[in-house]
Amino acid sequence: MPFEQHQEKTYPKDAKSIYDAALAVPAKMEGKVISSAPDKFRVEARFPKVIFGKTLGERTQLSCEVRSQGDTCLVVVDAFPLDAVERKLMFGARPGVTKTVVTWFMAHLEHALGLENQ
Repeated sequence: MPFEQHQEKTYPKDAKSIYDAALAVPAKMEGKVISSAPDKFRVEARFPKVIFGKTLGERTQLSCEVRSQGDTCLVVVDAFPLDAVERKLMFGARPGVTKTVVTWFMAHLEHALGLENQ
């Protein structure tokens, strides 16, 4: 299983509303936004080892970019594990941790957009 995760999903919403929702998700997941670019609809966040009381094993860094495609928007999420001093972890990561964080992020994003049943 790869350490890095990449997911793309299309939503029938405007870029601004998706970006605003993505900006709020890290706080709901006990993470923090480390950078944001409203003009590019891009958010970067870091998540701790423990989310929702579940110990995952690694910290995770995630970036989310919203790309407008006419009536819909493409959401591109990339994530990777971090070591104890918040550097990219190149080996020794636990399987499934980064994928779990990405899955939870996307689920919270869809819930915030009112699209959880799609």
